[in-house]
Amino acid sequence: MKVLKGQDILALGFMTFALFVGAGNIIFPPIVGLQSGPHVWMAALGFLITAVGLPVITVVALAKVGGGMDALSSPIGKVAGGLLAAVCYLSVGPLFATPRTATVSFEVGVAPLTGESPLALFIYSLVYFLVVLAVSMYPGKLLDTVGRFLAPLKIIALAALGIAAFMLPAGGIGEAQPAYVAAPFSQGFINGYLTMDTLGALVFGIVIVNAIRSRGVESPRLITRYAIIAGLIAGVGLALVYISLFRLGAGSHEIAAGASNGAAVLHAYVQHTFGSLGSGFLAVLIALACLVTAVGLTCACAEYFSQVLPLSYRTLVVILAGFSLLISNLGLTKLIMFSIPVLTAIYPPCIVVVGLSFCKELWNSEVRILAPVMLVSLLFGMIDAIKGTALASELPEILAHLPLSEQGLAWLVPSVVALGVAVVCDRMLGKPREVLA
Repeated sequence: MKVLKGQDILALGFMTFALFVGAGNIIFPPIVGLQSGPHVWMAALGFLITAVGLPVITVVALAKVGGGMDALSSPIGKVAGGLLAAVCYLSVGPLFATPRTATVSFEVGVAPLTGESPLALFIYSLVYFLVVLAVSMYPGKLLDTVGRFLAPLKIIALAALGIAAFMLPAGGIGEAQPAYVAAPFSQGFINGYLTMDTLGALVFGIVIVNAIRSRGVESPRLITRYAIIAGLIAGVGLALVYISLFRLGAGSHEIAAGASNGAAVLHAYVQHTFGSLGSGFLAVLIALACLVTAVGLTCACAEYFSQVLPLSYRTLVVILAGFSLLISNLGLTKLIMFSIPVLTAIYPPCIVVVGLSFCKELWNSEVRILAPVMLVSLLFGMIDAIKGTALASELPEILAHLPLSEQGLAWLVPSVVALGVAVVCDRMLGKPREVLA
């Protein structure tokens, strides 16, 4: 029976970590650290739950079912499950996350030199996605290109930045913004959504499993074990990166007081601490981090859609890279503005499907539990999403003041209630009858 060597397992863990650490992972913690002030570690705790805990749990859940998101969502039916999978893949693929990797790396590394020029963004994103296209064409070699080469470079660069954040703080901690004074934990929790790590985990599950299989491992038990180890290695790495970036942001009050996003905080810190040489280092770090994530997302999306559309994997890689190129030229601000309502709406049902996958042995029928709870979480997630748009004033008063609504968690209580009702109904109805052929 084929097994992985220790160095292969380590490379797999590095690859998984590198796939996760992209644009959002680097730009959101510094701004949370800056804005939360003295409440930084309470905000960090909430952030770590959605940006580390949930993704690792998702990798474990997917490993148990063989790596595919369709296996997790199968109890809600082929159409509904396929629709949820398609929305997740498109969100973390060509609509939001993949284009964002290009815009973030451009704004942090290139824009300070060229200015916010549309032409400069286009040229940069064209070269960027040509590299993504070239690497994504050979998914079987990801463990070698990413796990053994690109990931260690990224880890070294992030480690240098993390050590500097603690050893060379830019200044003292400033005052917290009102939202973080009122509810630092829930603010951190919601900001963890924006990294898209849980959605990314749903997508990367199949990439991780395929990377294991590319080494000749066929045993489902071993594939599950290796995927879980890879997820845990990635989780530890992510937590260390986030903690150092929270510290960096919290100590940057004096040099980045007016910053509107984490990219500006990072740039101000690196410029202050390392000068122009540091700006070059940051540009390379961000580009490397974003590039690896873009490759992983493109591979995963092409792998999924090649199974549901009459198009080959390589054709889809070309289409996805080209579409991501077009979307990336909208700019970072517009991308974030469009993505927040969509993520707020689709995160709750994704959390539900992952969480309940660990409890399926407790029910008589998985469909009776999963379908209603996911539906309720989606409906109330959409209410949370609408509250962040121009349509917020159209919501009825009762929906605007639901429990935990101020924290952006209006879906939580209704989902727990729906789960309780579904469990009672499941117990009353008993085991479903098997249809005889």
